[in-house]
Amino acid sequence: MNNASSYVQNTTRPFGTSPLHASSQTPPFHEGSIHGVVFQTLKRHGDARGWLIELFREDEIETEHLPRMAYASQTFPGASRGPHAHRTQTDFFMFFGPGDFMLYLWDNRPDSPTFGSKRVALVGESSPRSVVIPPGVVHGYKNISEVPGLVFNAPDQLYAGSGRSEPVDEIRYEDFHDNLYVMD
Repeated sequence: MNNASSYVQNTTRPFGTSPLHASSQTPPFHEGSIHGVVFQTLKRHGDARGWLIELFREDEIETEHLPRMAYASQTFPGASRGPHAHRTQTDFFMFFGPGDFMLYLWDNRPDSPTFGSKRVALVGESSPRSVVIPPGVVHGYKNISEVPGLVFNAPDQLYAGSGRSEPVDEIRYEDFHDNLYVMD
């Protein structure tokens, strides 16, 4: 069993806590950095034809984070995706526009040196970033723009496994109306 899967006992009670209410293992979240989360500025190269952004380079990311698939999603103004977490998957998001997002991250991994930390960051058109989010870090984002926003993700695992034949590695806190992870 790898380290990340030890954080989750099952999909309804991840990380040894109830998804709805605090327990003795759930810390009061405080602002701070989160171990294993990596932010990198995406540089826009523009000329008379338009612009180009390198989303990732194999020589600039850890081997264990190399993508196994990629997808793009559009999020409407005011809409949110998440919060959710993965048992074993590392997400590798790229936010570069159109649109700006507030990205919310909570470290609810009991074995993490930053257990109990919460981080909120502006990402997107006005602050192009890639963000590596390790397993067990609860995350979500909200489009704070007046236009639909584009997000690219290149996770290190296939959605629903090879041939889409395995359980989805996702704990969807957004399915609970009264959860600990509020994106305000």
